[in-house]
Amino acid sequence: MDEKDPRGPKATSQRPRSPRVPVEFGLEVEGVDTSGQPFLVKGQATKISRGGATIVLDLEIPIGAVVKLVPPFGGKLDAEVNGAWIDQDDRRPHIGVKLLDKDGWFAE
Repeated sequence: MDEKDPRGPKATSQRPRSPRVPVEFGLEVEGVDTSGQPFLVKGQATKISRGGATIVLDLEIPIGAVVKLVPPFGGKLDAEVNGAWIDQDDRRPHIGVKLLDKDGWFAE
């Protein structure tokens, strides 16, 4: 019997490589906007995996932008925005990021 994914053929290929864990912690997101102006905005991590995160913030950041994440436990992590959307429920911008250091959240 050939079972198909009810979400469609592309859903399987878009699964994260490591499990996502629901979290709630504040962090800062630093970068440069499309007009070349630097920004620093507070955000809220809502899910993390070893190599990425979903972050809610009050600024739209385009896909492909490279940002620095400043978590409350110290350090700065370079990340690339690989998803951006306005959530239907809370109407706030959300971004998905891929951490650029191979050690992810555990990078020094």
